[in-house]
Amino acid sequence: MTMKNGRVLMAPEFGGAVWKKSSHSGDSQGQCVECADVTQTHASIAVRDSKDPEGPALLFTPEAFSGFIAAVNRNGFDVL
Repeated sequence: MTMKNGRVLMAPEFGGAVWKKSSHSGDSQGQCVECADVTQTHASIAVRDSKDPEGPALLFTPEAFSGFIAAVNRNGFDVL
């Protein structure tokens, strides 16, 4: 979770964010991830659980997020 001034940032605090659901999110197994580009307001990429749109969001620098996506694309993680 992302904290600002000692508190967790909740997804609704990213007003105007356009959330996009991952094309790899599965409907039947509860694996739902959404991302939003909030670089204009928070210099980050926000990630949330689409089943909990009012819940907490994680923030990643654009570089960290790009590195994560690159690792996923080259099968850099063991997923059960």
